Amino acid sequence: MSGFLFVVPPLTGHINPAVGVAAELAARGHRVAWACADPGLVRRLAGDGARVFACAGAGAAAGGSRPPELRGPEALRFLWEWYLLPLAEAMAPGVRAAVEAFRPDVVVADQQAFAGALVAERLGVVWATSATTSAEFTDPLAGLPKVREWLEERLAGLRAAIGDPAGDADPRFSPHLVLAFSTPELAGGTLAATRGGGAGSADGVRWVGPSIAARPAAAGFPWEWLDAGRATVLVTLGTANTDVGGRFLDVCRVALRERADRVRGVIVDPGAALGAADEGKDLLVVASVPQLALLERVDAVVCHAGHNTVCEALWHGVPLVVAPIRDDQPVVAGQVAEAGAGVRVRFGRVTARKLGAALDAVLDEPGYRAAAGRIRTAFRAAGGAPAAADHLCELAREP
Repeated sequence: MSGFLFVVPPLTGHINPAVGVAAELAARGHRVAWACADPGLVRRLAGDGARVFACAGAGAAAGGSRPPELRGPEALRFLWEWYLLPLAEAMAPGVRAAVEAFRPDVVVADQQAFAGALVAERLGVVWATSATTSAEFTDPLAGLPKVREWLEERLAGLRAAIGDPAGDADPRFSPHLVLAFSTPELAGGTLAATRGGGAGSADGVRWVGPSIAARPAAAGFPWEWLDAGRATVLVTLGTANTDVGGRFLDVCRVALRERADRVRGVIVDPGAALGAADEGKDLLVVASVPQLALLERVDAVVCHAGHNTVCEALWHGVPLVVAPIRDDQPVVAGQVAEAGAGVRVRFGRVTARKLGAALDAVLDEPGYRAAAGRIRTAFRAAGGAPAAADHLCELAREP
């Protein structure tokens, strides 16, 4: 029996893929624990019985709310300077205490939870990377030498503070094992851009596909509202974009109502940007949905190109309209479009006419559904959580 400590940021999209892997390891009799700045969030996603070591860091970005107009290199630098690096510094003491108390054989560090990698490095514990998005494999700093130099300096300072000063591994890419929760059928050309040699290369990455774990479905969704005679479209911007999504959701509402004779739309609006939740004849606006269960019944998804949402849609063979907002989303949106599984639109500028045209394409042109079906087949063949658990167990057995 081995012990595995999952170190994750307090972000739903980064915890969810690890939940299935942790459950698989526990089912095999291994010890499993978590370290996170939001223990309640982990328990809500992984179950009340999850053993979670609390870390500081839930307020790492306090005062650093990103201006919505930031894009490109400025947005990337802001993410690192105001969230990722402070989060690592804040989490490090709690992660160290968790490692010393739990004594794991392997630390499984999320690609954005640098404290997991660097503390494991400092304490001499083997660590693996949980890469919940393939965006980092594309080298997002290509063509930005000044930003790259700044980032390398900050990572060196972070390693000196919480890691092994003699270490040289990129904390985003374990030299032992990188679990990528995607497949080349979606990631496509990103393989050519991975770092040469070691676990950051194509040879070192284990493409296990999405880790899709069953989730408790909240009661109350009006399943009877769905109409078998019309296509159903799900519109969602995930859990972290309530501050910028109002205009886009309204555009979606207009485009869907213009197609009410043949389409029913479900819009997820957790921030009530469209007003109070509404159940109309042709359009349903709700604060949340049982997404995995609903994806079995929809014909297209409109989303922000968040990696989790994209992978869950393609796991079900559902084509997409993707409107990336920030962070890794433009990369993921590009992967969807290049794979032929969806249409990309501009989040801030799309009109109801253009969004409607994109919806018509993915609903009516069979090529998009066929491409989504090919990715679905690849995802399910990759092995998901059981395959990831196999790799972790193998790593734990190595000298």
